[in-house]
Amino acid sequence: MDFGVSEKTIGEECGVFGMYDLSGGDVASTIYYGLYALQHRGQESAGIAVTNTFNGKNQVFAHKDLGRVNEVFNENNLSTLHGNLGVGHVRYSTAGASSRENSQPLVLNYLKGTLMLAHNGNLVNTPHLRRELAMGGAIFQTTTDTETIAYNIARERIKSRTVQVATVRALEKVLGSYSVVVASPRKLIGARDPWGFRPLVIGKLENAYIITSETCALETINAEFIRDILPGEVVTVLPDGTIESNMDLALEDEEPARCIFEYIYFCRPDTNFDGMSVTKS
Repeated sequence: MDFGVSEKTIGEECGVFGMYDLSGGDVASTIYYGLYALQHRGQESAGIAVTNTFNGKNQVFAHKDLGRVNEVFNENNLSTLHGNLGVGHVRYSTAGASSRENSQPLVLNYLKGTLMLAHNGNLVNTPHLRRELAMGGAIFQTTTDTETIAYNIARERIKSRTVQVATVRALEKVLGSYSVVVASPRKLIGARDPWGFRPLVIGKLENAYIITSETCALETINAEFIRDILPGEVVTVLPDGTIESNMDLALEDEEPARCIFEYIYFCRPDTNFDGMSVTKS
């Protein structure tokens, strides 16, 4: 039995955008504009998933499909996405076929509530992770490596005090490049691989926090750039606006290994990647 993932064409691009409005305002339309600014990172599919952190229902509203952002979303379907915490994604397949099932964000309903997740990167130990999960009874709905991250976070959450601890424990099992945005019922989490291969930044718009792939997405929505998320860092935005940082995954003796293609091919020219202008690099 083959638990690996095969793909005729391998790519590395995707764009992620997470937003948490602590005042309770709907975030779907802002995520849409953020994804539009990240369209260069993926044209195969687009998706948005949101939840309302105030009503206690843990209900997720989501829409995703094949196509570009302006093809997948319109005024009608955006108006159905009510929630102040959400995750968006534009995809250029790294692993798994180009199909609606493989589009993101992924949404899991499990014992602790809901989990929304979007991933940019490529894992090298996906076959091992999928085999381990399948032997434990997991039933896969996609052929993406992203699903193995989501399943592991959900499983770790059952035996962890918080979702941010579960995220760190799940990512300890992962080898490869990743910038991940996770939304639990009441928290927004961003995580970057220990080598900093893919970009990930945090910003602020009035009383809302944003975690996204590039600074150009922040500028598009007139958000303030706070800082780059560090290699190996897991950042959590809590309901009271506190930002927690966990560096357990960081490598003390290793130099960052940023992808050179981010500077010359993936990133938009007006983006700053780890403090360096893409145009001037």
